[in-house]
Amino acid sequence: MKITRLFDLLPNYKEVNPNQPTALACKRQGKWIHYSIDDYIEQVNYVSAGLLSLGVKKDDKIAIISSNRPEYNILDMGIMQIGAVPVPIYPTISESDYQYILNHAEITYVFAEGEELLRKIEHILPEVPSLKGIYTFIDRGRHHYLSQLLEAGKANLDLEKIEAIKATIKEDDLACIIYTSGTTGVPKGVMLMHSNFVNQIMGVHHILNPRDTKALSFLPMCHAYEKMLLYVYQYSGMSIYYAENLGTIGENIKEVNPNIMCCVPRLLEKMYSKLFSAGKKLPAGKRQLYYWAFDLAMKYNLEGNSAWYNAQHKIADKLIYSQLRKAIGGDWDVIVSGSAAIQPQLVSFFTAIGMPIFEGYGLTETSPVIAVSNREPHGCCAGTVGFPIQGVEVKIVENNEIVCRGHNVMKGYYKAPDITAEAIDKDGWFHTGDTGIITEYGQLKITGRLKSIFKTSMGKYVNPFLLEEKMAQSNFIDSIMVVGENQKFCAALIAPDFTFLKNWAKLHDIEYTTNEEMVKHPRVRSRIGEEIKKYNAHFGDTEKIKKFELVPDEWTVKNGLLTPTLKIKRNKVAERYQAEIDSLFA
Repeated sequence: MKITRLFDLLPNYKEVNPNQPTALACKRQGKWIHYSIDDYIEQVNYVSAGLLSLGVKKDDKIAIISSNRPEYNILDMGIMQIGAVPVPIYPTISESDYQYILNHAEITYVFAEGEELLRKIEHILPEVPSLKGIYTFIDRGRHHYLSQLLEAGKANLDLEKIEAIKATIKEDDLACIIYTSGTTGVPKGVMLMHSNFVNQIMGVHHILNPRDTKALSFLPMCHAYEKMLLYVYQYSGMSIYYAENLGTIGENIKEVNPNIMCCVPRLLEKMYSKLFSAGKKLPAGKRQLYYWAFDLAMKYNLEGNSAWYNAQHKIADKLIYSQLRKAIGGDWDVIVSGSAAIQPQLVSFFTAIGMPIFEGYGLTETSPVIAVSNREPHGCCAGTVGFPIQGVEVKIVENNEIVCRGHNVMKGYYKAPDITAEAIDKDGWFHTGDTGIITEYGQLKITGRLKSIFKTSMGKYVNPFLLEEKMAQSNFIDSIMVVGENQKFCAALIAPDFTFLKNWAKLHDIEYTTNEEMVKHPRVRSRIGEEIKKYNAHFGDTEKIKKFELVPDEWTVKNGLLTPTLKIKRNKVAERYQAEIDSLFA
């Protein structure tokens, strides 16, 4: 059937896979709960009917604040079916951002996962004059429950009325407003239409393989990247399993054995670090073989390898890689990495061990995909983010900025025509703010971000992105931020990989005490200094990191130093460690 609106995915799913016993699944109290496609459609209709009984009308804005779970999908589709507009909001943002978004979007109803989340925001809710009601997913507490809305919908179900409303909704109507998490500034409401997402589905579904039947979801569903891929999975009639949380993802992978997953580089970096560290516990002979296989995997060429390499790879696969796949779990066809640049060596490594990596690139404003790897010749090349998807034009303009034009570009920023005009020029080109090049084969390669580039006091421009990307290849470094604007040289704040550091300290007979003491330990500082020197060799003298400071904290979403998609919040890191930055240039 022809799909023009996102809720058309449901009857299409029913047509593609009519007897699907698991359309959506989540784990609760140690057991997986399954929703068939019929269950899914039924509950979506109940949501639509329940909202209509509350008086919800076209273009009303409804907030969904939740971790990844089926209720999110059910609400998302149920809201869209009656022409209302879902506003997904990250559960991890600040109180001030909640207050801003709820008021700016003029939210009428809030659906929140549970009381714990509501306690975080309930004292600001009286300051949202448009708000008419609050619902939680869990049946306890002081608010209304989603189950009550579903019961009301069941009692007032009028499918003919719902179908009549659906018929009035056009492909260029709003499908959602997503507020950018951003690394700086006030959140901006990105208006995305049904047509934006539908064209994305058609442009990226080639990343799937006919054998793919199960997907694992753990990136925030309110992020355009994960949101769009969830629609792609539904278009293909796949089963979507939701990981419990980041801490359980390894266990969930083994339970589900997914074929595909959307992730960010930081997760792959942590996977690699854990696998690398595991080898240190092996006896000497086995350890040597283990790291030989690791070294071989890092040299894997996605464009093709020699007969001699392939012969070695066959041996390594039998002895080592098969065991690594068993340890990780999954029946992988592809892992799609996005949100930030991934180290080319990691792409080579995971592909070599049987976990192929595709890279994608885009922004919330481009709904989100601009380019992605594919299965064609040269379609997956480490260090690039693939080819522009069908229907999207890409070019490089002044200052090497990437601009794009096509069906993926947002309708605009909500209530912000001036900012919209700054982002989308008169010819329809959206200015990404990212810098890049186009390779000889037509692939897009990201080289940095315009706003991150700074000038030293010597008048030299520095792209910290390139330095950070290279330095992050070190097993000792978990997070790094390069600083040096208006200074004589570049320096860096470094959050070590404390798991790796503990293992290293043990091997070198260093008593590990606290993170605070370890970042001051002379041997630790000296060893990380060696890493900095090694990677500095790739850069010119004006770009080299001359000084660094180790910090005792892991940078996380919870402590506000990373965005929900695990990008560094440069302004927040700078604020937190201003004293350390000052000391670097004292």
